[in-house]
Amino acid sequence: MNHQSGRLHFLLSLVAINLSFALAVVPAVRGQQPTAAASVSTSDKPYLVEWAYKVKWGHADEFWQIFKKYQIAILNREKELGYVTSYTVYRPGLHTGEDTRWEYRIVITYKNQASSTHGSEVAKLVFPDHEAFKRGEDRRWELTEAHYDLPIRVIDPNGDGEE
Repeated sequence: MNHQSGRLHFLLSLVAINLSFALAVVPAVRGQQPTAAASVSTSDKPYLVEWAYKVKWGHADEFWQIFKKYQIAILNREKELGYVTSYTVYRPGLHTGEDTRWEYRIVITYKNQASSTHGSEVAKLVFPDHEAFKRGEDRRWELTEAHYDLPIRVIDPNGDGEE
């Protein structure tokens, strides 16, 4: 598959994932109120998010150095503050086709969904030189071909498919 076709396939996959997520929240948007049990359990249960990055060929090491300097430092501080309970970084062991290629995936477990909203405030604490932080992050995004943040729901494999 050529590069343009692979990129289109990847982007269409991202659109499908986002559409699926959007459809999951349509009942709330239409005015249906969530049950009290759902509200309580959502605020108290761990919130998992996967960050995935596809990096320009030949730049994975540079991307990783920048990512580690800024994003890993922020995740570590969020962990110290109790917002993040754990995170795991994955890198593929073998090559895949261009349309499915990724270089890094980070699965983060936040204390709860509200805890996932503190990244920018923690970044300001960890990196008071905002201009240097911005330059580093801008470079990281220049090296990124594709990226997504995907909330992950844990379900009971013996249950009805719901959380």
